[in-house]
Amino acid sequence: MAASPAYGEEKGGSSSLGEPEYGHDPASGGIFSSDYKRHDDLKEMLDSNKDSLKLEAMKRIVAMIARGKNASDLFPAVVKNVACKNIEVKKLVYVYLVRYAEEQQDLALLSISTFQRGLKDPNQLIRASALRVLSSIRVPIIVPIMMLAIKEAASDMSPYVRKTAAHAIPKLYSLDSDQKDQLIEVIEKLLADKTTLVAGSVVMAFEEVCPERIDLIHKNYRKLCNLLIDVEEWGQVVIINMLTRYARTQFLSPNQNQESLLEENTEKAFYGSEEEDAKDAKAEAAVLAKCKPYVMDPDHRLLLRNTKPLLQSRNAAVVMAVAQLYFHLAPKAEVGVIAKALVRLLRSHSEVQYVVLQNVATMSIKRRGMFEPYLKSFYIRSTDPTQIKILKLEVLTNLANETNISTILREFQTYIRSMDKDFVAATIQAIGRCATNIGKVRDTCLNGLVQLLSNRDELVVAESVVVIKKLLQMQPAQHSEIIKHMAKLTDNIQVPMARASILWLIGEYCEHVPKIAPDVLRKMAKSFTNEEDIVKLQVINLAAKLYLTNSKQSKLLTQYVLNLAKYDQNYDIRDRARFIRQLIVPTEKSGALNKYAKKLFLAQKPAPILESSFKDRDHFQLGSLSHLLNAKAVGYQELPDWPDEAPDPSVRNVEVPEWTKCTSREKRKEKVEKPFYSDSEGESGPTESADSEPESGSEENGSSSSSSGSSSSDTEEEEEEEEEDSGEQSEDKEEEEKRPKRKDKEGSHKAVLGSAGSPSEEEEEEERAKKAKKKALQGRKGRAETSSEASTSESSSSGSDSGSEAEAKQRKPPSSKASPKEISLLDLDDFTPSPVQPIPSSSIISTSLVTDLEGLTLTDSSLTPTLLSPAFSAVKTYELLHRMAGEGLAVEYCFSRRPFPGDPHMVAVQIQISNNTDTEVKNLRVNEPKPLSGMRIQEFPEIEHLAPGDTATVVMGIDFCDSTQAANFQLCTHTRQFYVSIQPPVGELMAPVFMSENEFKKEQGKLMGMSEITEKLTLPEKCQSDHTIVQQLTSAANVGRVPCGASNEYRFAAKTVTSGSLVLITLERREGSTAQLTINSEKMVIGTMLVKDIIQALAQ
Repeated sequence: MAASPAYGEEKGGSSSLGEPEYGHDPASGGIFSSDYKRHDDLKEMLDSNKDSLKLEAMKRIVAMIARGKNASDLFPAVVKNVACKNIEVKKLVYVYLVRYAEEQQDLALLSISTFQRGLKDPNQLIRASALRVLSSIRVPIIVPIMMLAIKEAASDMSPYVRKTAAHAIPKLYSLDSDQKDQLIEVIEKLLADKTTLVAGSVVMAFEEVCPERIDLIHKNYRKLCNLLIDVEEWGQVVIINMLTRYARTQFLSPNQNQESLLEENTEKAFYGSEEEDAKDAKAEAAVLAKCKPYVMDPDHRLLLRNTKPLLQSRNAAVVMAVAQLYFHLAPKAEVGVIAKALVRLLRSHSEVQYVVLQNVATMSIKRRGMFEPYLKSFYIRSTDPTQIKILKLEVLTNLANETNISTILREFQTYIRSMDKDFVAATIQAIGRCATNIGKVRDTCLNGLVQLLSNRDELVVAESVVVIKKLLQMQPAQHSEIIKHMAKLTDNIQVPMARASILWLIGEYCEHVPKIAPDVLRKMAKSFTNEEDIVKLQVINLAAKLYLTNSKQSKLLTQYVLNLAKYDQNYDIRDRARFIRQLIVPTEKSGALNKYAKKLFLAQKPAPILESSFKDRDHFQLGSLSHLLNAKAVGYQELPDWPDEAPDPSVRNVEVPEWTKCTSREKRKEKVEKPFYSDSEGESGPTESADSEPESGSEENGSSSSSSGSSSSDTEEEEEEEEEDSGEQSEDKEEEEKRPKRKDKEGSHKAVLGSAGSPSEEEEEEERAKKAKKKALQGRKGRAETSSEASTSESSSSGSDSGSEAEAKQRKPPSSKASPKEISLLDLDDFTPSPVQPIPSSSIISTSLVTDLEGLTLTDSSLTPTLLSPAFSAVKTYELLHRMAGEGLAVEYCFSRRPFPGDPHMVAVQIQISNNTDTEVKNLRVNEPKPLSGMRIQEFPEIEHLAPGDTATVVMGIDFCDSTQAANFQLCTHTRQFYVSIQPPVGELMAPVFMSENEFKKEQGKLMGMSEITEKLTLPEKCQSDHTIVQQLTSAANVGRVPCGASNEYRFAAKTVTSGSLVLITLERREGSTAQLTINSEKMVIGTMLVKDIIQALAQ
């Protein structure tokens, strides 16, 4: 009842006088009724105890809002349900509150304690919605509460909540700018976030709150460059614009030396003697010697390389952002890559075309050659709107040169016949500009324009007159016939600007038409009072010029015109008449100026320069609103000038965290003690960084030498420390061998709980290795490097990686010598740890653990070891170097799915090298690995000799940073270098994890919403049995089977090798041959790619 008057007032139903009343007639339809009973049914449903009714009511209310209807009077009824237990109702309530919290602030304040409770909700969507509603209440009194909520949300486990915290920062800043210092602290914390979901939002907050704090970006610059390709589209636009301004302050101009040389050359005289030329050559050499050779900063190259793939984005704003970045930051030789992408955008909507063409028009003035190959893309279609046509004309005129001018003028001829008058006028102006810029077609253009003077359309004639007037100023003596022809047009043309232009021409060049000029003045004097002001002013000018050059014929006419002007209604004309009378008619009062009247009126005037209206627009950042409007918009930030000297590049180096410097034993302790799903790991683990493709073409020419080693410069220190750690690990092993076997048995429990490299596991492995040596075949003296590498890889790998002897034979290289891999696989039964209650740690699942778990399953089919190791029995090999390309050297690789001994964050890649030549190959090694930023490569030890027909197997480690980008490196022999690359399938970026069914469900509950991907599929006939399904799925991804109570469900768990993020896979069989695949993972990109790979594997 209380809400009804407010509603009536807001809708204006009957409260304001003079407005009609709607909906009071029962026949007019109840839906438009404005009485208080309008939403009674919804209010009753919201007050009911049934969640289904509340949900239905909320759906209807949100639908009303979506259709643009006012639902604000329901606020009290809706806000009561914010504490509802039903999660779906709660979500919709928050959607409503976000929309109306700003309007109904008093009522929203009453529920603020409920919103605060919502911030602690286990569901990430509710936490985020509560924060969004809280930041929408624009009341200064709750600023401290908002500040606290933002700080808490910035440390939230869920990246979605952290993203919402970043969105709330500008809202709080606009409400109370005094909170800036505290907000900067939060921004600094969020900038260090490594998830792609947060990156765009926090940079937006940075731009709104503290864009001047460039120092906050230094440490995060490389990370932002690497994350860029995976950020959502609008985040990409914001980050690219910010990085453009950052780069302009931190790097040197890549075109600096070229510009200075160009300036030197322009100052030279046009004609010069040979001696002067020789002096100039010496001076130029001296200038070149003084100029330091430009070497592009590796971070500058990183930005250009990582933004280049985004030119293929489907979002026009992203392409435009990359285009402006390249235009403002790239060397001139590399800017051309953006032309094709911008031309592609011209196929989009007219609004997008308008913005793109504005920017192309600006670019084409300075970088004409960039768009010349795409000239035909700027031809005008009859369906184009007028503003698009005019912009395309602008671009065509900018691109006109002596080679293509004939084609462009033929196009212009057809445009003049258009029905669009504004477009025709613009075409005539474009012809004038072409004639001005290209001297050899000036006469052709002038003749064409003169022909247009006989056009039926007055507007065409008028525009032609104005353009001809400008062209005639360049060569007036040669074109007296045209001036005579134009003088005759004064009888017909009525457009004021055209009449004024003809009169100015006749007055300016009256000596070329001495007979016609006085007659024109006579005619104009007759119609003087009826003319427009602009024409009257030119009539007065014509009279003055004729009085000074031909006073006999025009003296009386001039006096008559001046007398008419003296009493004109316009004060400009009256003032001009008085001024000219005093100047040209000598009297006693007239001063010294009278003597100079002729010089003043008939002075030589410079010809007008017809320039593009876009000539000076490039001082605004391309793609900005200010550039579009050609005026500084509110909030626009000027693009900084390039610095004269490069600032210190070391500010972007990220310090190695302390934990990488501790000893290997301390590392192991930390790994055992730390739970799998810890907060710190969630925040600090590197995310799906997908670097751009390796630079090609012009980029390599520019500064390939500087960018080669520098993209991974920040990881060199880490690699050195890891090498030291590996040395310490070997010492630890020797000490551990001396310990009694009693400790080994105790350690077997830890092998399940701890990480792959824990001390207890290594002791077990050492014992087994000793036993294996006794049983090994003779002739174990292989190459020192190969065997040591393989044995270390086996000694540190846990029991999880074991397979069957058949697998060992399959993996055995065709060499007579026994491989160390066989030895460590001989004695697998020695290791059977007692079953312990497992926790979701980073331990890798083993075949022996599966036998212990068989009793836990409720299914008929037991979990046999064969189900867990299909990946070993069917390892897929990939070709790294074909024997033809390698000149007899053939190299294959496979992903062994064993932990890499030196670093658990690396994927172990087993490489098999075969020498098919007749000569011995020496010094086989990896040289100068060039991984993309963030990646690390641990090379295999050098193979000194490989005899003809022999094969060597080595293992190398690659940290792919949870990305499917290829790792590039050189494979070198003593004579040759081969450029090769290893690209991992997404399923090889993870390691199996063992967990119970309850733990699986618990972890799955944490990864709902945006972290869940579901896909339906049809299983083929040959993929219906349990064994086949498990085999196919584990061949596609390195995952471990999780026990499951339901017979129609298959569950698998793994963690990503680099960051340790959980990946949970559920395959549920439905009726017939249909099934549903669900993947839960914080890494959405990995989840999406994994879905495709698994569906493909099951379909085979």
